[in-house]
Amino acid sequence: MDLLNTLVDKGLRRETPTRAEALAVLATSDDDLLEVVAAAGKVRRHWFGRRVKLNYLVNLKSGLCPEDCSYCSQRLGSEAGILKYTWLKPDQASQAAAAGLAGGAKRVCLVASGRGPTDRDVDRVSDTIKAIKEQNEDVEVCACLGLLSDGQAERLREAGADAYNHNLNTSESTYGDITTTHTYADRVDTVRKAHAAGLSACSGLIAGMGESDEDLVDVVFSLRELDPDSVPVNFLIPFEGTPLAKEWNLTPQRCLRILAMVRFVCPDVEVRIAGGREVHLRTMQPLALHLANSVFLGDYLTSEGQAGKADLEMIADAGFEVEGTDQVTLPEHRAGGGCGSGEGGGVCGPAATAAGSCGSAAEEPRTDLVAVRRRGAGTDLAPNA
Repeated sequence: MDLLNTLVDKGLRRETPTRAEALAVLATSDDDLLEVVAAAGKVRRHWFGRRVKLNYLVNLKSGLCPEDCSYCSQRLGSEAGILKYTWLKPDQASQAAAAGLAGGAKRVCLVASGRGPTDRDVDRVSDTIKAIKEQNEDVEVCACLGLLSDGQAERLREAGADAYNHNLNTSESTYGDITTTHTYADRVDTVRKAHAAGLSACSGLIAGMGESDEDLVDVVFSLRELDPDSVPVNFLIPFEGTPLAKEWNLTPQRCLRILAMVRFVCPDVEVRIAGGREVHLRTMQPLALHLANSVFLGDYLTSEGQAGKADLEMIADAGFEVEGTDQVTLPEHRAGGGCGSGEGGGVCGPAATAAGSCGSAAEEPRTDLVAVRRRGAGTDLAPNA
């Protein structure tokens, strides 16, 4: 297929595809799916080999968020029966992180619900980062605390944070349809603050919220312009009790096409399969490893994920290997002696239907696959890692 040959050539040269080419990837048929995966897999292997980076989430503060993000089970007015608790103490968070690190995770992502951190919250998280690094000096720590105020990114960096996550989630033109309590521009500003402070920028998207192909391409091109080091691709988990509970728009095939499009547009960036992979990719998860070079291990913020042991078996059975702490995640031209390089310091660097013209239509809702997290951080039960 001429399109795929062109995209592979561009990916190997780090050349940006055209919007038409990105849209064409999403419009390919299920009959061509394996060709699409194979083509994007060439780009993935060129820049990242067969390594898979493992990341582990620790939810420092769950629920009770004042923001109204429609996709989120922790949102204002959410009726989802999730765990709700206030800030974990540093030793509790460190203990939770240790489980993920023991399972092979290289990065710990510290997440807290809310609009953004107060200065006292930054102090709390700084103490947590130090506690984790005292026990595991080689671990990467990414903070995800919402919108940042001036100077907060610098303080997190001084405390030992390596990265900061803040997702764009969807296109600028449709952002107001999913959130009204803050703006798309607010999110862009926070990613830029993190980058400017010397933190590795991590920013991604959520697919499956009723967006069009054009929306998906818009947000991925916006991410390319922001130039984060890692791009998490989330697939909406339609929690009962949230406004998007009925949005079951994804098939495994569409998820794979979305991941392939992201890889072609962001060829040399850490593409991470994030929330919802078990719900929407299901038995097709191993194919996604040919597109993304990073996954979350175990559970998510408020939902259960695949067993950690099953994740590791899947990676090995698919012919991939877990990336070690002594290995560099990013290609040399991106690493810059910062996060993921193995060295200290430095900067790392509702519209159309979701099926559209992309082949298979959405299937019946698989509500049986949405399990609220009841173990790990904030509970007395052992975590899944």
